[in-house]
Amino acid sequence: MSELKKKPLFNPHGDTEVRLRRMIEGNTTNLNDFNNMRYPWVSEWYRQAMNNFWIPEEINLSQDIKDYRRLSDVERSAYDKILSFLVFLDSIQTANLPHIGEYITANEINLCLSIQTFQECVHSQSYSYMLDSICSPTERNDILYQWQTDEHLLRRNTFIGDLYNEFQQNKDAKTLLKVMMANYILEGVYFYSGFMFFYNLARNGKMPGSAQEIRYINRDENTHLWLFRKILLELQKEHPELFDTDTVSMLKEMLIEGVEQEIAWGQYVIGNHIPGLTAQLVRDYIRYLGNLRWSALGFGSLFEDNQQEPDGMEWVSQYSNANMVKTDFFEAKSTAYAKSTALVDDL
Repeated sequence: MSELKKKPLFNPHGDTEVRLRRMIEGNTTNLNDFNNMRYPWVSEWYRQAMNNFWIPEEINLSQDIKDYRRLSDVERSAYDKILSFLVFLDSIQTANLPHIGEYITANEINLCLSIQTFQECVHSQSYSYMLDSICSPTERNDILYQWQTDEHLLRRNTFIGDLYNEFQQNKDAKTLLKVMMANYILEGVYFYSGFMFFYNLARNGKMPGSAQEIRYINRDENTHLWLFRKILLELQKEHPELFDTDTVSMLKEMLIEGVEQEIAWGQYVIGNHIPGLTAQLVRDYIRYLGNLRWSALGFGSLFEDNQQEPDGMEWVSQYSNANMVKTDFFEAKSTAYAKSTALVDDL
């Protein structure tokens, strides 16, 4: 499979039989038929994602306005840099997902990608709301575009950005596979030292509204992670020829690079200067996540060590999973989320 064909929007001669539907290179009519789906897990994913609807401005940031000025210089610098990183990632996700959808020929998967695109817009709005609330317009702009002046931050964005741009130039199946893996890395590894930082502030009694915003975002990102995991697994079934030894090795190296970048980033912005976190804890937790992500694709462990959640890091999942029905994304046993209005900060 060399050059992928962009699907037509109107295709009266498309296949109507569910058994003929394919993730890529199918002959789709683009009809959204909720009663006949090739991938039955989509129905539950869709309803969960719809139940996750939330509005950033519903969260009270009045305490954060006071706390932000009281943060130490190191904490404030980390807050600014992590927000700059997160808002860029969700912005580029918003732009990239529809481009992927042009080559996905299973219409129910495109329904999921459309919801994810909307949620990435909400995430970007959430970060802007946080910045608008706690700092001046000048400070806000400095933080938003810090990725242009901070070389470390620019390198991080370049890794994902270049992979996305590559698919703009090379419309082949293996490049699309790389883009999907980049999404999986972004959703499953790249965000986590940032989320960890905000949760750590909250458990130290600082910036509770920011942590609550992140908890909603984290809940959405868990569904996005599960979505791309399922897409990759379905592609393994439908196109095993794409997952030859060289390609799997390439995907593994991508994930290792993502893990190493996230560790280096966490040590750069957090290091040993934030109360409650250490560079070693960040390293061990991110490597643990890398092992989870690789094994979830059926390829075993990524690293020999860090097979278990590091001692003392249980609070991360307690914050991200609070007041919601726990979902075992990695065993694909999904249960219903509580609606966002039921997510009460009781930590």
